[in-house]
Parts: sequence; C-alpha cells; structure tokens
Amino acid sequence: MPVTKYQEMNRLELFRTLRRHIKLSEKRSANYEQNRVAKTIIYIAAGFMICYMIFIAVMLSLIANSLTDMTTIEFFSGLLPFFLVADFLVRFLGQQTPAQLVKPYSLLPIPRHACVETFILTSMVSENNLLWMCITVPFAIMSIVFIHGFWIALAFVFFMQVIVVINSQNYMFWRTLITKNVLWWLGAAAFYALMFLPWIITGDFDSQFHAFSWFGSKLCAFHPLAVLIVLAVLVGYFFLNRHFQYLFTRAETAQTKEKAIKHVSEFSQLDRFGQTGEYIKLEIKSIMRNKNMRSSFLYGIIFTIFLSIIISYTDVYDDAFSSKFFMVYVFIINGAMLLVKVMGAEGNYIDGLMIHKENILQLLHAKYYFYLALIVLPLIIMIPTVFMGKYTLLQLVATMFFAGGPVYCVFMQMAVWNKTTIPLNTKLVAKANVETNWFAVIAEMTAMFSPVIIISLLSIFFSETVTFIIMLFIGIAFIAASPYWMRNIYNRFMRVRYKNMESFRATR
Repeated sequence: MPVTKYQEMNRLELFRTLRRHIKLSEKRSANYEQNRVAKTIIYIAAGFMICYMIFIAVMLSLIANSLTDMTTIEFFSGLLPFFLVADFLVRFLGQQTPAQLVKPYSLLPIPRHACVETFILTSMVSENNLLWMCITVPFAIMSIVFIHGFWIALAFVFFMQVIVVINSQNYMFWRTLITKNVLWWLGAAAFYALMFLPWIITGDFDSQFHAFSWFGSKLCAFHPLAVLIVLAVLVGYFFLNRHFQYLFTRAETAQTKEKAIKHVSEFSQLDRFGQTGEYIKLEIKSIMRNKNMRSSFLYGIIFTIFLSIIISYTDVYDDAFSSKFFMVYVFIINGAMLLVKVMGAEGNYIDGLMIHKENILQLLHAKYYFYLALIVLPLIIMIPTVFMGKYTLLQLVATMFFAGGPVYCVFMQMAVWNKTTIPLNTKLVAKANVETNWFAVIAEMTAMFSPVIIISLLSIFFSETVTFIIMLFIGIAFIAASPYWMRNIYNRFMRVRYKNMESFRATR
C-alpha cells in the first residue's frame, strides 16, 4: 500500500496543515461573501466590548489599590469564579468542539487521534482565549507592576491566561456532553457550583473569596504545588477531551442503525388550513422526529420557561434597563434560537420544495404562524408578574404582539440570507455547525435591543400607558400585514434561488 503525504508528516507538520485548512474552510464557506460585511459590524461591536472590558479592569484596579487587608493579586484571584462562569457562558456564542471539524478527515490515513489532538491544541492557542487579557493586562499594569514588580505581573498575566485555557477545555468537555444530551447542563451547573462551595456551606462570602485569593497568590509566587496542580489539570483536560472527542465522533460517523417509527401522528385538525396546514404538520413532525431540531426546540422552550420563572419570582432583573430588556427577551428567545435559522433545515430537501409554484411562500407562512403561536407560552408563564405588580397586562400583551410583529419580521428576512444546510440528526460532526452566519447574529442583536430602544424613546414623549399602546398597534399592524412582507421575502428568495440551492447542496 503506497505511503500518502499525510502518513509522511510529523505531528508539527500535520498541525500546521490542518490549521491552514481551518482558515481556508472559512473562506470557502457559502456565507463568506455576505459575512464579510456583517463581520465588519461585528468587529466594531467587539471593539466596544474590548473598551468595556478595559473599563472593568480600571474599576477593579481602583478598588484593589484602595484595599489594605489584602494584596491586589489576592483581590483579583478571589473574583476568579465569577470570571470563569462568565467565560464558560460566552463561549457558547462561537467556540466549536474539535469533533465538529474532524469529519472531512475521518477517512484519511491519519493516526487515530491525530486530528482530534490537532484541533484541541488549536483551540488552546485560539485568539478567543486572549480576550480576557483585556482585563488582566490593564489590571497588572495599574495594580501589580509598581507594587510587586514586573516579573510578578508577568507571572500573574501568564497564569491567569493558563486558567482561561483550562476553562476553555472544560467548556469543550461539557459542550460535547450537552450536545449529546441536554440533561448534561445539570452536570455543568453542578461543576461550577462547586467553585462556590465554601460560600454555600458557610454562608459567608469571605470564606469563598479567601479560598481563591490564597491559591492565586501562591500560583503567582511560583509555589511548586500550585504550579504543579494547574499544569496537571491542563494536561488532564487535554487527554480527557482527546478521549471523548474521538469517542463521540467515531460513534456518530459510524452510526447506521435506524429507529423504527412506532406511531405516526396525523394532526388532522390542521387539514382545514390547506397547504399551509400541511407545512405546519411538516414543521411539527420535523421537530418530533429529528434529533437536532428537537434539541434546539427543547432548548428554546426550557430557556423561555427558566427565564420567565426567574423574572416572575425573583428581583434579579428589577432595575430599569433589565426589566425592559428581559421582558422583551423572554418573548423573542424562541425566535432568536429557531426562527432565525429559517430554511436551514429545509436545505436538506430544497430541491423537492422547488417543484411546485409558491411552495416556499406557503412554507414561510406555516413557519411564521407556528412560532407566532408559541409566544403565547411566555405570556401565560409571566401572568404572575401582573399580580406581583412587576408588569401590567398591557405591557406583556403589547410586548408579545411587538415580538410577533416587527421582531419576527426581522427573523423571517433570514430566509433570503441563510444558505447553509442544518443537519437534521448529526450534531458533533455536522458541517453546518462549523460555519457562522454573521447576518443571523446581527438579526438577533437587532431583535434584542431595538425594542428596548424604541420603548425608551417613546417613553420620553409619552406616558408608559401610551407607549405600550403604540407598541401594541405596531405589533398588530405588522402581523396583519404579514402576507405582504412575506410575499416580499418570497420574491427576493426566488431571485437568488439558484445561488441558495447550490449553497444548500454544497453544505449538506
């Protein structure tokens, strides 16, 4: 058997080759041309976020410099659990697991774990891990260099960065398990709850704070045991992820067993709506039968219920901005997670949909009506807030109609821009999971913040009651006009249908 170029490569050459492939795959993405404009906007937003993180670093430095009972390093180290939890949650916006990148190389004559190892190492040196240096570097300059010296400041930045890399590997481990089963969220929550165990047991935040401040100070002082623990955890996570990433990827790519359908639901009550009713049936059955769509739908429902309960029965989001923002967000979360990916699942069978005239139009109507009906769920769950005096019934109803009107109209525009097929069942090795449509990110950001901005602007000129009456009428007007703006979306889709169909086929 002839020796291939991949077998002749050493691990370093293979690492460089596969890393170059990742960069090239981004340029070959079906969304690359449209994403260039959207990425520019995202980069501008990222610039503002970096400025905000530097501002946080300055504020922390001012607080740390004013303390007399602990060093600045101990102060920052005591806050580490909060930073790690925030880092873990932020990574869900963009970081992918190596298993999602391995599929194109699974049939090549490469050592069993070589690809997985390469992509794990790539994730360790990713520029995303450098984001937290926008906090650690300014903090070190303002609070450590002139007090403890340059080398201690450098050690502080280095070890904080190592901890961030460890957290990225921890995210990779839990993200892989969560992708397989949503119940692993409980395991991830329990893991991060352990960081706050001293606080939970004693009820005293100082015990929690001092546990981490002590370890951080020993680490930056190059205490052998602390350094050994950190390095051992990093190496341990590498081999743990190496094992699980390869195991799950191999299991998913080799899966051939099909499950028999035991029961077929007819949903005959939808027959009265004609072809639109048939497409509503298709949407419901796709969610019920396909693993990927079912998981996304369950995520949306769970997050909606969870956020609604927090808003209803706690005072976490009772300040002026948060009360408005989360009142809006609880109604749009389903659309932000599901409707923004419109046409993605249909990319698997787009050729069949294009056979009959206006099939796509009826499909768009069906999707809109289905997700429009789902926004009644958060309204029902949020009713207790009316009796508690947090919101009025007018506020909730107006927000619901505004979300179903102009906000969902924004999401439906993605039918023209989405060009990547979303796999129905595969998740870990799915090609579509690697690519990101930045226009979808912009649509989600617009949907989340524009209603709050509109409410704030209207409140300047009108009373609260008049403001939400205006929001209510805007929402009703958009829903009533949905046949017209839906026809506009359909016409624009048909003008680019051949380009979109080619991209759907290429990304299956």
